[in-house]
Amino acid sequence: MAAAFPLRPLALLLSLAVLAASPPAAAGPGTLLVGNKAGDTLWRLSLADGHRMGEAATAASPHEIIVSHDGRTAVVSEYGRDTAGHTLGVYDAHAGTLRGRIDLGQHTRPHGMRFTGDGAYVLVTTEGSDALLQVGLDGKLARAFDIGPGKGHMVALSPDGRHAYVTKVEAGTLARVQLADGEVVEKPAGAGAEGIAVAVDGSVWVSNREAGTVTVHDPETLDVLATLDSPGFPIRVTFTADGAHALVTNARAATLGVFAMRARRPVAVVPLAEPGVEYRQTMLGRAALPIGAIADPDGRRVYVAVSGGNHVAVVDTGSWKVVERWPTGDEPDALAIVPSLPAAPQAP
Repeated sequence: MAAAFPLRPLALLLSLAVLAASPPAAAGPGTLLVGNKAGDTLWRLSLADGHRMGEAATAASPHEIIVSHDGRTAVVSEYGRDTAGHTLGVYDAHAGTLRGRIDLGQHTRPHGMRFTGDGAYVLVTTEGSDALLQVGLDGKLARAFDIGPGKGHMVALSPDGRHAYVTKVEAGTLARVQLADGEVVEKPAGAGAEGIAVAVDGSVWVSNREAGTVTVHDPETLDVLATLDSPGFPIRVTFTADGAHALVTNARAATLGVFAMRARRPVAVVPLAEPGVEYRQTMLGRAALPIGAIADPDGRRVYVAVSGGNHVAVVDTGSWKVVERWPTGDEPDALAIVPSLPAAPQAP
């Protein structure tokens, strides 16, 4: 069993409002949350037409966003820039207002996040302490799992909620943490293992950016069941709403790779860069640099954050082509979808 860090009290900056219910709102098409990594902002875009509905400040370099199971709360991992970040920003998902921050103390560089299966806790990787934290929205640290060196980066959850899976970029490995007792099992994935998602059949898909591959792993043994070519720095992987297709953002190639989940074979490659466009400077030079991707629950669209272009590319899943581009703040990265609230009942 892996050792756990001592449970030290956290400096709690979270307001009491974090546990309060959001006010009623009219039903709408839903909202796309965009974390602008260089702009230090959280934008809300309408899923109807991409217009900006609001903007909120974040701490330095927001990296990932998750939304609570009830759709009312959004959590942003605030990674930091020159100075290591150590907070999670907690927002009203519909109003876009900051409710408060959870200070993680010694656990710096928070990155990948998931809500636990029961929605009671946030799981977050902290690269500065080689840990996976289990923290409540009240700011209390329930547990800190020691996952060891190798830069634990992104995290996914098994369908039954028993296991968390963590990719390690520098080690090129996949780690499984048993949340009940903290046992950690680790197996090779591929060089630069970073993106991660769990398929409807329970298999774990990992995008290995340096290797240019996607590996499919057995959820219990972590053995590699299949290796798929995905050239061009595959950096994230997610699934369509029906689970039929895996979606991989290839950052250097500026493409979205589409794979049939069950057949484990390529279906389409979607070009994301615009010919003749001069992109901003990124970690890969002046490039489109697509990173975050998320599928609309309606099954018709996929949204991709094109960091070098300061926009979200809207991909039609019928044609597998970009059909719209929505402006964002500076260096969009993480994406999350907030479902619309039911319309308030009309007075008799």
